[in-house]
Amino acid sequence: MAEKQKPQCGVELEPNQFYCSVCLDLLKDPVTIQCGHTYCRSCIEGCWDQECEKGTYSCPQCREAFSPRPVLGRNTMLAEVVEKLKRTVAQQVRPASPLAGPTDIACDFCCGTRRNKATMSCLTCLASYCPAHLEPHYSFPVLKPHQLVSATVPLKEKICAKHNKLMEVYCKTDRRCICYLCTMDDHRRHSTVSAAAERAAEQVTLGEIQSAVKLRFQERQEELNELVQAVKDFEICCQTAVKSNDQLFDKLISSIQKKRASIKELIETRQKTAVAETEDLQMQLEVEIAKLRRRDADLEQLSHTADHIHFIQIFQSLSISCESQDLPRGAVVRPKRSMKTVTDCLSDLTYDMKKLLETTWPKISATVSVTDVVLPPVPKTREELLHYHCPLTLDPNSVNSYLYLSLDSQRVTSGYYDYFHSHSDRFSSVKQVLCREGLTGRCYWEVSWSGGVWSVAASYKNISRTSSDSEFGKNDKSWSLECSADGYTFRHNSVTRAVSGPRTSQIGVYLDYKSGTLSFYSISDTMTLLHKEHTVFTQPLFPGLGLKELVSGCYAEMKKL
Repeated sequence: MAEKQKPQCGVELEPNQFYCSVCLDLLKDPVTIQCGHTYCRSCIEGCWDQECEKGTYSCPQCREAFSPRPVLGRNTMLAEVVEKLKRTVAQQVRPASPLAGPTDIACDFCCGTRRNKATMSCLTCLASYCPAHLEPHYSFPVLKPHQLVSATVPLKEKICAKHNKLMEVYCKTDRRCICYLCTMDDHRRHSTVSAAAERAAEQVTLGEIQSAVKLRFQERQEELNELVQAVKDFEICCQTAVKSNDQLFDKLISSIQKKRASIKELIETRQKTAVAETEDLQMQLEVEIAKLRRRDADLEQLSHTADHIHFIQIFQSLSISCESQDLPRGAVVRPKRSMKTVTDCLSDLTYDMKKLLETTWPKISATVSVTDVVLPPVPKTREELLHYHCPLTLDPNSVNSYLYLSLDSQRVTSGYYDYFHSHSDRFSSVKQVLCREGLTGRCYWEVSWSGGVWSVAASYKNISRTSSDSEFGKNDKSWSLECSADGYTFRHNSVTRAVSGPRTSQIGVYLDYKSGTLSFYSISDTMTLLHKEHTVFTQPLFPGLGLKELVSGCYAEMKKL
């Protein structure tokens, strides 16, 4: 019987067991240090060279410290095993780790100038690791309990600068993270909790803030969708307006062209008819002219005859008139009216159309210029209105001679002053004054008044200065709120409207030029809207003040806010 074959005994070697934990390659010139861990000579020397300033040298794996620097001896037996392993086992190719960029956290264990990107940081080791150098933390039991976190920020930001310890405590008094040693000196009497406890408390607040952010996000998203839709609608509206305007102008041009052709046809038809009517008269005149020419020749000939009897006999027949009874003298009468009158009528029509365009075009242009996709939020409180405050100064060239203007051009007081020089902008028949500043856009100002009846107004610059209708509110160029102890009255274009509201001596005025609104407010401890006017402004508006009823010492002024 054949002998049983004896099984071969041996140890299967894993290449991973002979890798240097620093360079992650097979050991080269292996050396074993006092704690028992083995490294490439060049790798451990490179690590210890970086620790020279500290004076202590530690194991990269277990962190056991040595002082002075140990003398390294070659592990001859392990070197021979590694050499045999190189000959018998092909080296496994490891996937390359990404290199650390300028904003990345670099691995603390990679040697050289180009280090790999760290993915995890150990709060126990106080070091950051790339995936390759992190493997010992998963394989060595002594490293498994270490606390690992994602390498999102440099570890130095988690280290106390004073004690060089990990910050694990939160100081509520100073609202900052500290280490446990800080609680014994600088923060000894402060209210402190663990970082985990503070995180738990702030996690609740974070949830509330996150809910608010999500809600605000939804609101903003809806606003964005509304804005996008508004832009689309505005573009469609503009395109429709362009097409409609083209059609209207085409119709207008076509109508003018038709009238042009019609008047041309009328003139030409009348020309033919009138000329035809004169042809009979022309023929009668030509026939009579021919008769008269022959009669003149006969008379001329008779005047030279010497035979008296013949003269008498012929003269009797020639003395009878040859003129037509149907064609009286002065048959041709030129009319005073001619086709030039038609041209004059057309000139008047052209002038009227130009005036109409000059009158309506500013309103059309202003309407186009103030049409927006969306409008800014409407201010609702006095604090919001004050964001649109604009400083104003009264114009001395416009103030009536019965009003006294202060040196800073802010206040007008009743009284007669004859030192004002003549100026085309001065109100001569009404006691009022305009400001220097013409306003467009969004503007807010306040007026305080005392005594009498004052009008707080806004007006175009080209308001009349001399006529009876130059008073604020009695024309289509100004808007006025009349204020008195009895109440308020709004006036525009001579149309008055009673206004109810708290009776105060301070009035706020808000102009939103683009939206075409002019609002008047009563200002006291609270702000109350008195009246809002909606229109289309075609010119800049100039704030103004007017004295309606004279009381000695009464005044009104533009407030400095």
